[in-house]
Amino acid sequence: MAELTVTPLGGGRYRVSDRASHVVAYAVQSGRERWVFIEGMVYVVAGTDSRGGIVHATDDDVALSAPMPATVAAINVTPGQEVETGDLLIMLEAMKMELPIRAPRAGRVTAIGCAKGELVQPGVTLLELE
Repeated sequence: MAELTVTPLGGGRYRVSDRASHVVAYAVQSGRERWVFIEGMVYVVAGTDSRGGIVHATDDDVALSAPMPATVAAINVTPGQEVETGDLLIMLEAMKMELPIRAPRAGRVTAIGCAKGELVQPGVTLLELE
């Protein structure tokens, strides 16, 4: 496993680096949870387990939710559409950044819970997959 270095950049931004490359991650705090947005995926760090290890939630509800307050810039799918892992589903904009919401797995879109131009809050489900 590669050793990672996390460097705070300010404003909820972090540089995550290994020896070969780096990416920028975005994080927001909500109660005891920290929502982390990195490369089109959303992860929730919900606290620690009984051994002090970090507990992550990465199910579809989290992956298809707004990671921070944002405006829906584009919806690239329709109900009934088949999608593949990594497909761009929804584009959000927040703090002058584009935040792509990508399919965490292959499936069929069953519902869309937002509209273009709508301001969405963290944790709000944007889309459902069957």
